[in-house]
Amino acid sequence: MTLPLADGGARDSGAGPVTRRAHDGFRQRYGVPPAGVWAAPGRVNLIGEHTDYNDGFVLPFALPHRTVVAASLAEPAEQAAPAEQGWTVWSEQSGEEIAFNTADADRPGAVDGWGGYVAGVVWALREAGYAVPAARLAIASDVPLGAGLSSSAALEAAVLTALTDLGGLGPDRLPVDRRPALAQRAENGYAGVPCGIMDQSASIRCRAGHALFLDCRSLDVEHVPFDLAAAGLAVLVVDTRAPHRHVSGEYAARRAACERAAGLLGVPALREVPVDDLPAALDRLPDDPTRRRVRHVVTENHRVRETVTLLRSGRIREIGPLLTASHASMRDDFEITVPEVDVAVTAALAGGAYGARMTGGGFGGCVLALVDADAADRVAATVGAAYAEHGFPPPTFFTALPCTGAERIH
Repeated sequence: MTLPLADGGARDSGAGPVTRRAHDGFRQRYGVPPAGVWAAPGRVNLIGEHTDYNDGFVLPFALPHRTVVAASLAEPAEQAAPAEQGWTVWSEQSGEEIAFNTADADRPGAVDGWGGYVAGVVWALREAGYAVPAARLAIASDVPLGAGLSSSAALEAAVLTALTDLGGLGPDRLPVDRRPALAQRAENGYAGVPCGIMDQSASIRCRAGHALFLDCRSLDVEHVPFDLAAAGLAVLVVDTRAPHRHVSGEYAARRAACERAAGLLGVPALREVPVDDLPAALDRLPDDPTRRRVRHVVTENHRVRETVTLLRSGRIREIGPLLTASHASMRDDFEITVPEVDVAVTAALAGGAYGARMTGGGFGGCVLALVDADAADRVAATVGAAYAEHGFPPPTFFTALPCTGAERIH
């Protein structure tokens, strides 16, 4: 097989098919061209899973797959009084058009489904004291849904970037480093999804050719060089086709377990537990499941830092064992993998990957494998054969290079 190379290209230039679909969709729905087109990417988390809401460390990079928003201010006739103004949004993916006003935006949960993420951005901005102009939007996306690649964060980040530009909220009024928290607030407080801040940070703050080393407490970032092409490497992404459900009670249960454990250990968050002190900390916990949850978070933070150290030195191949150890920890200690992802990881390693792991919140989604660029097809074929042997539906594959975060593209 020949895998698609997802390396940005036309997408980043603003001339890609998703950009055209959003632009043309806006024109068809509203009869005029949009004032602009904005985009935000999905993400792959290289390493650092379920560490973000524990005030820990993560290392995502942005995919070229994007959610694109074409938008304009509402027509003068639609510009109602501030208390009654509204937003009209069309989604290519669902084929739906929704409309909501300030009363809906100010009442979390009043708009549900995909529209709740859009209304949530308006709510979060208004709650933070920013005026949000009435607007019309058209949305198109090629970020896979339910695959653990942060389609919801891409939607939030694209809408946020569009509305802040339309409202004149440039970096001087709303700095870029404050925007991920607003997008996260939209998802937590309006859509009701208890995610950490990693996904929104990656979608907004990533740079091409780099991974984003994020301290989820201070929100400090470092753009760590991750030049796969120069090293003759690629990240093979396997969409396992296993359903991915963040809102199922399991994600919330893991988060609650971590918060209880931190309380039992007398620390604000599990980030405070050094890996050298882990044995003593585990001895203070009352049961084996809690000990295993803590062990994953503490060792995962350590693996993120070790990965960053290697990447700073350009030793990309050497991160492979850390990726694989991360997967084992998610499987055995955090218990968030499913058979499809475990089979994909095992097969990728058997096919010659330097390391492989599930990426995302778990219970389905995608696997990433660090491979030689010229071996990507072979590794993919090995995974495909293993899926056939287990009777799983065929997975899909692409190779990815790190791309840029949210931006105006047209």
